[in-house]
Amino acid sequence: MSVPTVYIVGAGPGDPELITVKGQRIIEEADLILYTDSLVNPALFKHIKQGAVVQKSAGMALEEIVSFMVEAVKAGKNVARVHTGDPTVYGAVLEQMRMLHEQQIETEIIPGVSSAFAAAASAGLELTVPELTQTVILTRAEGRTPMPDKEKLVDLARHQCSTALFLSAALIKKVVDAFFTAGWSADDACVVVYKASWPDEKIVRTTLGNLHEDMRKNRITKQAMVIISKAADERVLQSGKYQSKLYDKTFTHGYRKGVPSYE
Repeated sequence: MSVPTVYIVGAGPGDPELITVKGQRIIEEADLILYTDSLVNPALFKHIKQGAVVQKSAGMALEEIVSFMVEAVKAGKNVARVHTGDPTVYGAVLEQMRMLHEQQIETEIIPGVSSAFAAAASAGLELTVPELTQTVILTRAEGRTPMPDKEKLVDLARHQCSTALFLSAALIKKVVDAFFTAGWSADDACVVVYKASWPDEKIVRTTLGNLHEDMRKNRITKQAMVIISKAADERVLQSGKYQSKLYDKTFTHGYRKGVPSYE
């Protein structure tokens, strides 16, 4: 931290142990910690340097946030701008970096564990099961911010691959309709993970046909990752039908010579 910088730190999904070593070091060495208090776990700030200022940002507008950081950097201080999950996915960091760069202030993004992958881990899922689904789409339902024309949810859903939906818990009827229109069936598997990795985490395993009702019963309307995937079907895990060839004894690769199969 030689030149005063704004470090945009991914805090991970909630569990304070799911931050990177570098991210934690940046926080502990920062003079100003500005964090999204609605989602970032304050337990991350137990071991900050003496005299460091910790400021919540949920009630601040963009201009206030940037002004606060600019003032600190111009006073020779390092800033940890702490975002939930990974800042590069729905992090709203582009506008902050643009305004900081206009003030000749350096920025650096420190990646974090995305809630999409924390949710999959909590649910015990592999999102890319060989010969079943090999692609993951990270997206959201269209709300106040419109989706680009070529990224409408119904068009993405037609790929029939694993889909992790951010910011969509309150729009789940729209999600279900889009997936049905795209050819998915009512029996296709879904997993909803509320507050992945937090102490009050809740996992709801359901189907597309029951998704809306099960979320309503569990009163999940925000802070949830919705995963719709053939790989979320628990029967996939139990069947043994789908598995990688990576560890197949007959499969040769650069580190192992396979044993011929005579079956």
